[in-house]
Amino acid sequence: MNTVNYGPLKQLIGTWKGDKGTDIAPEPNGEENNPYFETITFEAIGDVGNAKAQTLAVLHYKQIVQRAESGDVFHHQVGYWSWDADTGVITHSFVIPRGVGVVACGRVLDTDDEPNLTMISVSAEDTGFDGGIAQSSFMQKKARTTAFTQTLTLDGDTLKYEQSMMLDIYSKTFDHSDINTLVRQS
Repeated sequence: MNTVNYGPLKQLIGTWKGDKGTDIAPEPNGEENNPYFETITFEAIGDVGNAKAQTLAVLHYKQIVQRAESGDVFHHQVGYWSWDADTGVITHSFVIPRGVGVVACGRVLDTDDEPNLTMISVSAEDTGFDGGIAQSSFMQKKARTTAFTQTLTLDGDTLKYEQSMMLDIYSKTFDHSDINTLVRQS
């Protein structure tokens, strides 16, 4: 029997809910601040071989984000988190329905001063070699994503994330950011 070593991703497996999210999004004349709640489900799918030279431990996830005031879904995202035990590299790959796909790579951050914490940081650039961003021609012209960064902080059954998508939109550069704290439900 093959036991999968999920490394630092093992702590993500399960369903997480958070209701204190803040989304700062671009508008033509400034920005909008959207309070939100969300559910993220991480499912273990096992080892995945890659070109007979790499073995990745992989989680599939789905994230549904809803406006706090109305309950309307305004973001739906699906993707994968993978971990390469040989190199320590963590990859977060995802797509969103607007025609944007991201492959962000990173590692577990040093938390020796707080041994109960696990912090994972990943990033991508639209011209990056180690990860990257693909987007539809419409998004390239109207709302181009140039960079993505995300940091997850896990502390037992609490998951906090902060993320930033740098956008070229409305003739300016905008830092579209999201932050939330979630609690494991199962």
